[in-house]
Amino acid sequence: MYFYIKALHIIFIVTWFAGMFYIVRLFIYNTEAQEKEEPAKRILTDQFSIMIKRLWFGITWPSAVLTLIFGVWIAWISPFVHPIQQWLWIKLAFVALLYAYHFTLHKIYSDEMSGIFRFTSNQLRIWNEVATILLIAIVMLVTVKENMSWVWGIIGLLLFTGLLMSAIKIYKLIRKKK
Repeated sequence: MYFYIKALHIIFIVTWFAGMFYIVRLFIYNTEAQEKEEPAKRILTDQFSIMIKRLWFGITWPSAVLTLIFGVWIAWISPFVHPIQQWLWIKLAFVALLYAYHFTLHKIYSDEMSGIFRFTSNQLRIWNEVATILLIAIVMLVTVKENMSWVWGIIGLLLFTGLLMSAIKIYKLIRKKK
Protein backbone atom coordinates (compact mmCIF):
# COMPACT_ATOMS: atom_id res chain seq x y z
CA MET A 1 0.00 0.00 0.00
CA TYR A 2 2.90 2.36 0.77
CA PHE A 3 4.03 2.48 -2.87
CA TYR A 4 0.50 3.18 -4.15
CA ILE A 5 0.17 6.10 -1.75
CA LYS A 6 3.63 7.31 -2.76
CA ALA A 7 2.69 7.08 -6.46
CA LEU A 8 -0.46 9.14 -5.85
CA HIS A 9 1.59 11.68 -3.88
CA ILE A 10 4.00 12.06 -6.80
CA ILE A 11 1.16 12.32 -9.34
CA PHE A 12 -0.46 15.16 -7.40
CA ILE A 13 2.88 16.90 -6.91
CA VAL A 14 3.30 16.89 -10.70
CA THR A 15 -0.21 18.24 -11.35
CA TRP A 16 0.21 20.84 -8.59
CA PHE A 17 3.45 22.12 -10.11
CA ALA A 18 1.93 22.09 -13.59
CA GLY A 19 -0.89 24.24 -12.26
CA MET A 20 1.45 26.66 -10.50
CA PHE A 21 3.71 27.01 -13.55
CA TYR A 22 0.80 27.60 -15.92
CA ILE A 23 -1.24 29.90 -13.64
CA VAL A 24 1.56 32.45 -13.51
CA ARG A 25 1.84 32.36 -17.31
CA LEU A 26 -1.89 33.13 -17.45
CA PHE A 27 -1.39 35.95 -14.91
CA ILE A 28 1.30 37.36 -17.20
CA TYR A 29 -0.94 37.18 -20.28
CA ASN A 30 -3.86 38.69 -18.35
CA THR A 31 -1.63 41.52 -17.12
CA GLU A 32 -0.38 42.20 -20.65
CA ALA A 33 -3.98 42.15 -21.94
CA GLN A 34 -4.66 45.20 -19.76
CA GLU A 35 -2.40 47.22 -22.08
CA LYS A 36 -4.55 46.43 -25.14
CA GLU A 37 -7.20 48.69 -26.60
CA GLU A 38 -10.91 47.85 -26.30
CA PRO A 39 -12.56 45.53 -27.36
CA ALA A 40 -9.44 43.28 -27.38
CA LYS A 41 -8.75 44.10 -23.71
CA ARG A 42 -12.22 42.99 -22.59
CA ILE A 43 -12.24 39.85 -24.77
CA LEU A 44 -8.80 38.74 -23.60
CA THR A 45 -9.49 39.58 -19.95
CA ASP A 46 -12.75 37.63 -20.00
CA GLN A 47 -11.11 34.59 -21.62
CA PHE A 48 -8.06 34.63 -19.33
CA SER A 49 -10.32 34.98 -16.28
CA ILE A 50 -12.21 31.82 -17.26
CA MET A 51 -8.98 29.92 -17.90
CA ILE A 52 -7.38 31.12 -14.66
CA LYS A 53 -10.40 30.22 -12.52
CA ARG A 54 -10.74 26.73 -14.03
CA LEU A 55 -7.03 25.99 -13.66
CA TRP A 56 -6.80 27.36 -10.13
CA PHE A 57 -9.85 25.63 -8.67
CA GLY A 58 -10.05 22.64 -10.98
CA ILE A 59 -6.42 21.50 -10.91
CA THR A 60 -4.04 23.55 -8.78
CA TRP A 61 -5.91 23.78 -5.48
CA PRO A 62 -7.14 20.16 -5.50
CA SER A 63 -3.63 18.98 -6.34
CA ALA A 64 -2.12 21.04 -3.49
CA VAL A 65 -4.59 19.54 -1.02
CA LEU A 66 -4.13 15.97 -2.28
CA THR A 67 -0.33 16.38 -2.26
CA LEU A 68 -0.55 17.32 1.40
CA ILE A 69 -2.94 14.50 2.28
CA PHE A 70 -0.86 11.81 0.55
CA GLY A 71 2.40 13.30 1.90
CA VAL A 72 1.15 13.12 5.48
CA TRP A 73 -0.17 9.61 4.82
CA ILE A 74 3.25 8.52 3.52
CA ALA A 75 4.95 9.98 6.59
CA TRP A 76 2.49 8.13 8.80
CA ILE A 77 2.98 4.69 7.24
CA SER A 78 6.55 4.97 5.97
CA PRO A 79 9.04 2.49 7.35
CA PHE A 80 11.86 4.69 5.97
CA VAL A 81 11.13 7.93 7.79
CA HIS A 82 11.16 7.00 11.48
CA PRO A 83 13.09 8.62 13.06
CA ILE A 84 12.87 11.66 10.81
CA GLN A 85 16.22 12.30 9.17
CA GLN A 86 17.84 15.71 8.69
CA TRP A 87 17.24 15.84 4.92
CA LEU A 88 13.51 15.36 5.47
CA TRP A 89 13.30 18.31 7.87
CA ILE A 90 15.01 20.49 5.27
CA LYS A 91 12.69 19.16 2.55
CA LEU A 92 9.67 19.95 4.74
CA ALA A 93 10.97 23.51 5.17
CA PHE A 94 11.12 23.87 1.37
CA VAL A 95 7.62 22.35 1.13
CA ALA A 96 6.39 24.94 3.65
CA LEU A 97 7.92 27.64 1.41
CA LEU A 98 6.14 26.04 -1.54
CA TYR A 99 2.77 26.28 0.21
CA ALA A 100 3.57 29.91 1.13
CA TYR A 101 4.29 30.49 -2.58
CA HIS A 102 0.97 28.82 -3.43
CA PHE A 103 -0.85 31.23 -1.10
CA THR A 104 0.86 34.21 -2.75
CA LEU A 105 -0.45 32.91 -6.07
CA HIS A 106 -3.92 32.77 -4.55
CA LYS A 107 -3.57 36.43 -3.54
CA ILE A 108 -2.53 37.34 -7.10
CA TYR A 109 -5.51 35.29 -8.36
CA SER A 110 -7.90 37.18 -6.06
CA ASP A 111 -6.46 40.54 -7.07
CA GLU A 112 -6.62 39.85 -10.82
CA MET A 113 -10.17 38.53 -10.57
CA SER A 114 -11.03 41.84 -8.85
CA GLY A 115 -9.34 43.83 -11.62
CA ILE A 116 -6.30 44.71 -9.50
CA PHE A 117 -2.98 44.23 -11.29
CA ARG A 118 -0.22 44.93 -8.77
CA PHE A 119 2.65 43.37 -10.71
CA THR A 120 4.15 43.94 -14.12
CA SER A 121 4.48 41.03 -16.51
CA ASN A 122 8.24 41.05 -15.89
CA GLN A 123 7.77 40.87 -12.11
CA LEU A 124 5.43 37.92 -12.62
CA ARG A 125 8.01 36.22 -14.87
CA ILE A 126 10.51 36.47 -12.04
CA TRP A 127 7.95 35.24 -9.50
CA ASN A 128 7.17 32.28 -11.78
CA GLU A 129 10.73 31.01 -11.30
CA VAL A 130 10.34 30.68 -7.54
CA ALA A 131 8.44 27.43 -8.09
CA THR A 132 11.25 26.17 -10.33
CA ILE A 133 13.86 26.90 -7.67
CA LEU A 134 11.79 25.18 -4.97
CA LEU A 135 11.16 22.20 -7.25
CA ILE A 136 14.89 21.73 -7.84
CA ALA A 137 15.69 22.02 -4.14
CA ILE A 138 13.01 19.52 -3.14
CA VAL A 139 13.83 16.97 -5.85
CA MET A 140 17.54 17.14 -5.05
CA LEU A 141 16.87 16.61 -1.36
CA VAL A 142 14.53 13.67 -2.00
CA THR A 143 16.81 11.90 -4.45
CA VAL A 144 20.29 12.63 -3.05
CA LYS A 145 19.36 12.80 0.65
CA GLU A 146 22.36 12.50 3.00
CA ASN A 147 24.81 12.11 0.12
CA MET A 148 24.34 15.76 -0.78
CA SER A 149 26.96 18.27 0.22
CA TRP A 150 25.03 21.14 1.77
CA VAL A 151 27.64 23.66 0.68
CA TRP A 152 27.59 22.50 -2.95
CA GLY A 153 23.81 22.19 -2.84
CA ILE A 154 23.43 25.82 -1.77
CA ILE A 155 26.05 26.99 -4.26
CA GLY A 156 24.31 25.05 -7.05
CA LEU A 157 20.93 26.49 -6.13
CA LEU A 158 22.33 30.03 -6.05
CA LEU A 159 24.07 29.55 -9.40
CA PHE A 160 20.88 28.16 -10.93
CA THR A 161 18.91 31.11 -9.54
CA GLY A 162 21.44 33.50 -11.06
CA LEU A 163 21.13 31.77 -14.43
CA LEU A 164 17.34 32.01 -14.30
CA MET A 165 17.44 35.72 -13.47
CA SER A 166 19.95 36.30 -16.29
CA ALA A 167 17.70 34.44 -18.71
CA ILE A 168 14.74 36.63 -17.70
CA LYS A 169 16.80 39.79 -18.27
CA ILE A 170 17.96 38.55 -21.68
CA TYR A 171 14.37 37.68 -22.62
CA LYS A 172 13.27 41.17 -21.60
CA LEU A 173 15.96 42.75 -23.78
CA ILE A 174 14.95 40.58 -26.75
CA ARG A 175 11.29 41.56 -26.30
CA LYS A 176 12.17 45.25 -26.17
CA LYS A 177 14.05 44.98 -29.48
CA LYS A 178 10.96 43.53 -31.16
